[in-house]
Amino acid sequence: MAQKLNLTVQRRAILEVVQESHDHPTAADIIERLREKGFNFAYGTVYNSLRYLTEVQLIQELKLGESVSRYDARTEEHQHIVCTSCGKVEEVLVDIPQAWLDQVSEQTKYRIQHPHIVMEGLCEQCATKQ
Repeated sequence: MAQKLNLTVQRRAILEVVQESHDHPTAADIIERLREKGFNFAYGTVYNSLRYLTEVQLIQELKLGESVSRYDARTEEHQHIVCTSCGKVEEVLVDIPQAWLDQVSEQTKYRIQHPHIVMEGLCEQCATKQ
């Protein structure tokens, strides 16, 4: 039986902020954007709602080597690239070659379930500044 969603007013507002954001916002970014929309939710409410929305797979939590998590409304498998200068995060929609995954699995003896690669580099704007 499918899990029944419990989308409270707070969870719905937070989900909408994440869905409208294309910069993979942090919880602090989400709180700021909620305030801009006239909402004033407690920090605990926002963090608990983000955890719930992640658990029911409406959003995904990204740990990109930073001390804080970021959130993404795109839940299908895809990769990310992070600018090492400005911190911008972008989606990479190129498939990971199956042959490479097979080699990793063979070498590590892991059964890979959710491959996720985080690449780092300089975005176009930061690269032209250097």
